[in-house]
Amino acid sequence: MSAAFLSDIQTLRKRAREHIAAGAVTPGYAADRDTVVKLLNEALATEIVCALRYKRHYYMARGIHAEGVAAEFLQHASDEQAHADQIAERITQLGGAPNFSPEGLASRSHAEYVEGDSLEEMIKEDLVAERIAIDSYREMVNYLGANDPTTRRMMEEILAKEEEHADDLVTLLGALAK
Repeated sequence: MSAAFLSDIQTLRKRAREHIAAGAVTPGYAADRDTVVKLLNEALATEIVCALRYKRHYYMARGIHAEGVAAEFLQHASDEQAHADQIAERITQLGGAPNFSPEGLASRSHAEYVEGDSLEEMIKEDLVAERIAIDSYREMVNYLGANDPTTRRMMEEILAKEEEHADDLVTLLGALAK
């Protein structure tokens, strides 16, 4: 018979009672919390900047293709806001403080806030931002590995949505070219 991989129940119960003020962060948490919170605050800033950019693009969309593209911008803005909320919640679960301060928001964000003048420019800027998020979130997922599976899974889900957004934007660009 192989060795047990779980702690005995008495050990689990004892550990659960120690440091209960730490909430979800138990002694088994293997990641560097300060680094994870810093990375998550950068992702939070990225999501906020992306939500703001998409909202602007939604309101500024003009032209024959504007209605469908604007609807996509609005959906993406909503998705980015939901991601920001998930990330902020995880930061607090880890005992950190989500940084919503407008001061330095753009410098904390991995993506830039570029307005774009035409529908095509807006879509391209959004696509560039999605590609930045995809690469940075993939690196975060790899960094987290098995050390913080909860944060890793959350970031994997957000990464999948960002990839979907990028695909949507490529489709929109193709439709504009016709």
